[in-house]
Amino acid sequence: MGVTFVSIDVVIIGLGYVGLPLAQEAARSGLSVVGFDVSDAVVDGLNAGRSHVDDLSADDIAQMLAAGFRATTDTEQIVGASTYVICVPTPLAEDGGPDLGAVLAATRTVTPAMRPGALVVLESTTYPGTTEEVLLPMLAESGLAAGTDFHLAFSPERIDPGNPVYGMKNTPKVVGGIDEESTRRAAEFYGRFVDRVVPAKGTREAEMAKLLENTYRHINIALVNEMARFSHELGVDLWDVIELAKTKPFGFQAFYPGPGVGGHCIPIDPNYLSYSVRSRLGYPFRFVELAQEINSTMPTYVARRAQDLLNEAGQAINGSRVLLLGVTYKPDIADQRESPAVPLAKQLGLLGADVRFHDPAVSSWRVGSRTLEREADLDTAIAEADLVILVQNHKSYDVDAIVAASRRLLDTKGATTDPRAHRL
Repeated sequence: MGVTFVSIDVVIIGLGYVGLPLAQEAARSGLSVVGFDVSDAVVDGLNAGRSHVDDLSADDIAQMLAAGFRATTDTEQIVGASTYVICVPTPLAEDGGPDLGAVLAATRTVTPAMRPGALVVLESTTYPGTTEEVLLPMLAESGLAAGTDFHLAFSPERIDPGNPVYGMKNTPKVVGGIDEESTRRAAEFYGRFVDRVVPAKGTREAEMAKLLENTYRHINIALVNEMARFSHELGVDLWDVIELAKTKPFGFQAFYPGPGVGGHCIPIDPNYLSYSVRSRLGYPFRFVELAQEINSTMPTYVARRAQDLLNEAGQAINGSRVLLLGVTYKPDIADQRESPAVPLAKQLGLLGADVRFHDPAVSSWRVGSRTLEREADLDTAIAEADLVILVQNHKSYDVDAIVAASRRLLDTKGATTDPRAHRL
């Protein structure tokens, strides 16, 4: 039997890339914070002072522990908190909609722990209507009355792993409750440690705002990815085109092509909206579905470009050694979620390439049923590769030196203007 905490300001359910930075800022503000996670490894590591996310160091965890933060897997340890924030993953299900399994499990954990006056906030990205249609009925099974005995809101997470400028504290926080008091309570809670809180009309508007943010990015990335394909055929340097367009001081925002899209948002979130439109309204969200088609086929396009480069040199891709540099979804972090490097490696493998990889943040890499070990010596790996593909431009890579040392290099990130390199 665990010892119940006498007073808990907030319990954060899910201690990953979203929940842990939230716990950090809440603890810094003087709130008493308990983190709940179903993973013994995550909980034991945090309580021992170890971080499992890129944005928090061991020193950060030590400061949190000194401020009173504790992690637990024991549901008895989270009873009677003032606020519960659900920060669990919502991956895509087989039907293309969000897999709410973790959200449902988290809600079942919170329901018996709530006491009168509790605030519950969902941060996990989902389709509009989830908070009121799914969470509200489940929480009401506690016997407490919504809007009277407990309050409920949605606040979309806006964590950008590895961002050196914007973090939890200085990124505006959108909050939308099931009623005015729920919105007020959520705004008051986040206002303790976030510089600016932005109230929404309701939960659906807050849920939709998150999807709009990432759908906007998804569609614009697809635009430049498609332009990259025909620009190459036309002999136009799209990277130079983008730099020229950026000189216009209004009406243009730069997006860049790449080997595909990765991470926990762009490849996934727009599909929630597309799924919701199809399942509820009966017609497609055509922009999203077209963008998904373009972005998801970029790894195949890059593999074909690799094949063409080797053919131009009189060499078959079958049996050629191809070195992938950078397999994470963003530069300078270890996060591999939905990284386009995986489908790219699979496509190269289907063409018969001997695929190798190097990444300063990844020692071993899973590609389908295979586990690849990082090339031990970067210089040797570059020298022995028939083709080097820059998939992720980590700061530790001296790209111009890599170009000079490579037999041939395909730059998918626009990292060099060296004429010896081939840009996407």
